[in-house]
Amino acid sequence: MSKIWTIGYEQATQDEVIGTLARAGVEVLADVRALPLSRRPGFSKTALAAAAKDAGIEYRHMKALGTPAEGRAAARRHDHDALARIYAGQLELPEAIAAAAELRDLAQERRVALLCLERDAAVCHRRLLIEAVMPDFEAVDLVPDGG
Repeated sequence: MSKIWTIGYEQATQDEVIGTLARAGVEVLADVRALPLSRRPGFSKTALAAAAKDAGIEYRHMKALGTPAEGRAAARRHDHDALARIYAGQLELPEAIAAAAELRDLAQERRVALLCLERDAAVCHRRLLIEAVMPDFEAVDLVPDGG
């Protein structure tokens, strides 16, 4: 069975996230945020990509697999049902279908981790993504050390 790793950076430092990914043997960090920006130092796209590269991890931003604004608002309200409904619609878009196929192919060949903010993968769109397009993969949820 193929595996897919996930990690959330909430309550963690960049070093903790990158270290956890490296120790897990992750080869590709798939950033599945619609907006790869963060108020947390080190988690905006450029800084995160550079840190990943320094650790020998390839960085890929997969914008089409991110949550649209209304889905992020539902997540902030802890309305998981609304998040799931909105995100299911996102995954029906042609660009998301293409990105999901690319992600599946990549994860069958290499060790890939999905990254988003939410620490608990069970309530994040990472879990919805895996259930929708990678149900035959074993999900391994990483928790950053020290967070």
